[in-house]
Amino acid sequence: MKLVLGRKFAAGVWLGATVLLLGALAGCAGVGPPAIYETPSMFGPLVVTDDGDGLRSMRFGRNGITQSTIKVGEPDYLRFDYLRLVLPGLALSGVAGAAPPQRILLVGLGGGALPVFLHRHYPAVRIDVVEIVPEVVTAAERFFGFKQDARMQAHVADGRAFIERAPAGHYGLIILDAFGSAEVPPHLITQEFMQSVRRALAPSGAVVSNVWNPRYNRKYDAMLRTQQEVFGEVHVVDTTREVNTVLYALPRAPALHFDSFIALARQHGAQQRYGFDLGELVERGYLPVTRRDDVPVLRDAAVKSVSGRTRYRRSEMP
Repeated sequence: MKLVLGRKFAAGVWLGATVLLLGALAGCAGVGPPAIYETPSMFGPLVVTDDGDGLRSMRFGRNGITQSTIKVGEPDYLRFDYLRLVLPGLALSGVAGAAPPQRILLVGLGGGALPVFLHRHYPAVRIDVVEIVPEVVTAAERFFGFKQDARMQAHVADGRAFIERAPAGHYGLIILDAFGSAEVPPHLITQEFMQSVRRALAPSGAVVSNVWNPRYNRKYDAMLRTQQEVFGEVHVVDTTREVNTVLYALPRAPALHFDSFIALARQHGAQQRYGFDLGELVERGYLPVTRRDDVPVLRDAAVKSVSGRTRYRRSEMP
């Protein structure tokens, strides 16, 4: 069975946690890994399971799709390539000769594998994580090794609203990792949202977006075109072994060549002693991109919900 990555999305709010369809065969049989914690949440029961071999996962429902997986006691463990492919963004954020980013924003917590990794490897960096479900933050702290301190804070909020309130130029790296059950939530892919992201980004910074590849994402071309419309330069790397593709958007246009990107990633990974060849991941999945003027730019149509919270209708497409 194929592994499918995504997020839950309901009633106009997004759930900030990448999901993986694991254990589907066990789920069909009504058998799953043992639960060590369960609590109600806005998306149904939040369940933490021990999966064997030191692996621990977060799910919504006993046999639901997996929100996050860690290996207990191994803070450097990143199970999926798409998580590792976020890391070249740190090299790209300094490609203009600027210092590495001093502040990082992640949209989506899950079990916190990526922020824990970043916190460990970048002791001088401040990290903000935005997560819409408060129970996810609690579970990440109790069972997944996520710890808030002076350098790392979790904020229970909608990612778009949080970014729109952020000071201009505040973040050197912004990581966008929000999915719906079948697509990225529409209010997180539009030109207006990306303009807010660019405003919150330092001039030497980078934005890294985890999206589904074109086989699973009918809006992929429009999402890429929209980022090209807002940012000076966009690069694309496919995971090749997963259904994810990673976009790297820069507010400037350094005309970064393929070979230079690989070299930057490899050098950065070696300096940080990641334990894996970051350049090899980039080289294996790098995709050349062109600007397609025949593809629509995604735009907003904002409305007010009955609760007064701003929501966004599905992006306008022809």
